[in-house]
Amino acid sequence: MNTIFINNLIKLRFMSKLITIITSFILIFAHSVAAENLVARMSGHWSPKHQSAIHSQIFADEVTKRSNGRLTIQFFPSKQLFGIREVMGAITSGAVELGGVVGVVSFPPINKNFNVASYPGLFSSYEQQRNFFKESDAGSKIWNDLTTKSNSKLIMYNPVGPVMTFSSARELTGVDVMKGLKARALLKSERPMWDAFEANTVSLPTGEVYTALQTGMIDTINSPPGSIEAYSWWEYLNYAQKPYQYFADAYIMANQDWFDSLPADLQELVMEVGAEVGELATNTILDAGESTLTKFVERGGVVTTLSGAEKAKFDAMMTEKVMPGMADMFDKEVLMAAEAYAKK
Repeated sequence: MNTIFINNLIKLRFMSKLITIITSFILIFAHSVAAENLVARMSGHWSPKHQSAIHSQIFADEVTKRSNGRLTIQFFPSKQLFGIREVMGAITSGAVELGGVVGVVSFPPINKNFNVASYPGLFSSYEQQRNFFKESDAGSKIWNDLTTKSNSKLIMYNPVGPVMTFSSARELTGVDVMKGLKARALLKSERPMWDAFEANTVSLPTGEVYTALQTGMIDTINSPPGSIEAYSWWEYLNYAQKPYQYFADAYIMANQDWFDSLPADLQELVMEVGAEVGELATNTILDAGESTLTKFVERGGVVTTLSGAEKAKFDAMMTEKVMPGMADMFDKEVLMAAEAYAKK
């Protein structure tokens, strides 16, 4: 009887240990599977039709596909998560893992010297502007300060397009016709130009522009061409004026802590896809803008490219009024460094 009892006890102990071992393996396996099925949310304020939203979606899909589902990136356009002004703070805090950031909107509150990116006529291309912030001592100092303070990492360039002026009020044949227009101001750096034009400014986020145009609250905006199509603003805008004023760049930024937490191969994959899709976005944005302008004209819109005396008057206004009006928006030595870099 004692022998049977002892044998049963041994069997029970063996089974208990076996169950413990199996349970441990299951937990380890489950943890491993969970760790390899990561999900990251990416916030975007752009409409799904906007080129920047399209390229954001391509990036998200490619990372998900190439990682075989180990890292799924979910893209939320149309400010389902955060708007254009809030997304940088959301990335910094970790409220989202990634977000679409428009530099001239999100970066100057962190470091005012980024305002040189919206200085009219300073840089001649996206490449030149980006290289200033990557290569020059002054530019890289600004960029490093931005990313350190915001706990963020650049994943991909995702430009919104060069900026020009559109209006529903009157044909934009020169400087003088701008007087009295009701202009939307998204950026602090836009106001010196509108002041020089003697226009009236209204501060509005992107999501409120359509209604403001519809109701007549505003009749004029500075915008990349692609935005007037993506947000249907061209239903009310009839006139446009070149030259392009500056190259508005945007980025997919990631929370640095989240990025650092990824396995090394997934970090490499994210950066690889970001470089590829970023190149695609950059190479197509200018043609996409010109395509929009072609359709704008086909819809009855009028595009005026300033030349001759009117272009000279525009340039003089920029030099004599707009540029001095922007003087306190960045350090003088930063502008001098940017001007020197742009002349190389």
